[in-house]
Amino acid sequence: MKILMIVGSMRKESFNMQLAREAEKLLEGKAEVSFLSYGDIPYMNQDIEYPAPESIARVRAEAQSADGLWIFTPEYNHSFPGVLKNLLDWLSRPLVEGNRAAGTAVSGKKAAISGAAGKSAAAFARAQLRELLGFMGVSVLEEETGATLGAEAFMSGKLSLSGEELSRLRKQAEAFTDLLS
Repeated sequence: MKILMIVGSMRKESFNMQLAREAEKLLEGKAEVSFLSYGDIPYMNQDIEYPAPESIARVRAEAQSADGLWIFTPEYNHSFPGVLKNLLDWLSRPLVEGNRAAGTAVSGKKAAISGAAGKSAAAFARAQLRELLGFMGVSVLEEETGATLGAEAFMSGKLSLSGEELSRLRKQAEAFTDLLS
C-alpha cells in the first residue's frame, strides 16, 4: 500500500516533518511511504487552471496514485497554514474542465491527520482540516495524533514525543494501515 505524507510546513526540519518521519518509521514494512513536495505550486487561480500547470499535474498524479494521504499540520493562528490550503484547493478542483462528475485528484481518498503545535497540539487546525477534507469527499480516519510543543522544543528545534503521544501515533498508524488494507 502507498501512503503519501503531506506536511503543512515548508520548513525543512519543521516539527511536523519530524512528526511525519516518526510516523514513517512506524509504517516501515507495512506501507510504501513518500513525501509530497509542493513548494513550487502556484496560488490557485482559475485563469491558469486548465490546462493544469506542470507542478499541479505532478502533485495531482502523486495524490491519485496513493492509497492514503497522511497530513501533518502545524497550527497558525488557530488554523492550518495557507500553503496547505492552497494545495488542497488545487487537489479539490475537477480534473476535467467543466466536468465535476469526472472527479478530483482526491475523490474517495482516505486520509489521516496529525499535527504538532504549542499547547493546543494543533487541535484547532486538525478540526478545521477534518471539516475541509470531509467537504472535499475525503474519508478521514477517526484516530488523530496531536503533539504538544513546549518551550524546550522551540529552543532546540527538536520534536520530543511523550510516551503517550508516541503510543497514539503508533495506534493511528495501525488504524490507518487497517483502513487502507
